[in-house]
Amino acid sequence: MTAFVLGNGVSRKGINLYKLENHGDIYGCNALYREFTPTVLVATDPGISRAIQESGYAQNNRFYTRRPFSDSGAHALDAKYKGMSSGPNAVNLAVKDSHKQIFLLGFDFGSVNGLFNNVYADTEFYKKSTDKPTFGGNWMNQIKQIMHENPDVIFTRVVNGYSQQFNIDWKSCRNYTEIPVDQFQDEYKYT
Repeated sequence: MTAFVLGNGVSRKGINLYKLENHGDIYGCNALYREFTPTVLVATDPGISRAIQESGYAQNNRFYTRRPFSDSGAHALDAKYKGMSSGPNAVNLAVKDSHKQIFLLGFDFGSVNGLFNNVYADTEFYKKSTDKPTFGGNWMNQIKQIMHENPDVIFTRVVNGYSQQFNIDWKSCRNYTEIPVDQFQDEYKYT
């Protein structure tokens, strides 16, 4: 079974999310719910998590957070991963749901131009597009931990010129590959 886990880095711009739905489950983070309803949504930051729950989204959709409101419909994240960020938790949930091929889209792990790299920049709960980038090292380490814990799952990161290099020990993570966005689009016809 294939899953697509969406980070919110700008490298995922141009990916048609509605076409992805025909090929597997979609796991997303934070403000994605404003424009698209994934199979599973995750938010760990208090502000956006509160907004999602108050919107009623979790009543009809699968949503995970650190502190679900009672009667909101939200689910608690696994205790083991509760301290991790939204993206890594979304990756963990895709693994937990028994997906054996997981594509990571929009996991840019920082910025190549020194500016905030996020498709939701300049919107509520997000930095301005002219702000300094968010440090991506924690996300890398958290995702590497999940990859190491699940050697039978293949993780493929879809990258382009906006994607930072993933600092990884390739010998210890034999279940990790990268593919350029244009190759992903050509080979898989997902866009």
